[in-house]
Amino acid sequence: MMSIKSRILLASAASLFTLSACNADESAKNATPASNGAAAATVNGTAISKNRVEMLVKQRTGMGQPDNAETRKSIIDQLAMQLLVSQEALKKGLDKNPEVMDQIDLTRQSILANAFVQDYIKNNPVSDDMLKSEYDKIKAQMTGSEYKARHILVEKEAEAKDIIAKLKKDLKAFDKLAKEKSKDPGSKGQGGDLGWFDVRSMVPEFGAAVTKLGKGKFTEEPVKTQFGYHVIMLEDSRPMQAPSFEQVKPGLAQQVQQQNLKKLVDDMKAKAKIEIKDAPATAAAPAK
Repeated sequence: MMSIKSRILLASAASLFTLSACNADESAKNATPASNGAAAATVNGTAISKNRVEMLVKQRTGMGQPDNAETRKSIIDQLAMQLLVSQEALKKGLDKNPEVMDQIDLTRQSILANAFVQDYIKNNPVSDDMLKSEYDKIKAQMTGSEYKARHILVEKEAEAKDIIAKLKKDLKAFDKLAKEKSKDPGSKGQGGDLGWFDVRSMVPEFGAAVTKLGKGKFTEEPVKTQFGYHVIMLEDSRPMQAPSFEQVKPGLAQQVQQQNLKKLVDDMKAKAKIEIKDAPATAAAPAK
């Protein structure tokens, strides 16, 4: 049950490209006859460039692996096996196979497209002024109140009613009952604490019940939602508070950059001549 303010300010635009480099295809491009010590290894006299090894070291360290002798040996072993197998594929003439040729061409296009994206990001940084302007627009949309509440989620209405009866006798038992009875794994360990949230981020039935409660009060009837039956206690409410600019700046920068990149690609598409061959026919409308 994520707060809508986090969704609005931190949601990144969907990635424009799903791109990945294919090590096997690229190994052949980076394999050259052994010469002048530029090789990290050779396979049947063909060199594996140090540049390729360094590129993969950078990729792996970016994923949290250490840059040590073991990592480098693993990379060189991997590249050597790829080169060896690709040499055998060339001997068999598989590089002339139309399907293989298509795959190689597609990988090349993907690498070039990714290079274009990285070049654009590098040469078109988003300024703080742009980010602050976007932040102010989003902040202005954040109106209303946010609430701090606890809840206990159970499967059956009778269970919820039993919990309500116990709370009427001892409201301080809420924390203990939530830890013992609640089926919500996200809040159970915190005694049902949901933190601060905008009711619009909750399912309608839950949100409506919260807004009707007074501070320190709980629902005296079970609240039914698609998840089960809830017993809700309101701890506090306040005017909506936006996260600080510094908190959301990294996510906002990514979002703005993606928006700018999408606009650029859309403009390129509008100017390009794109013809779709053999497009599937539109399904016929059902008879009335």
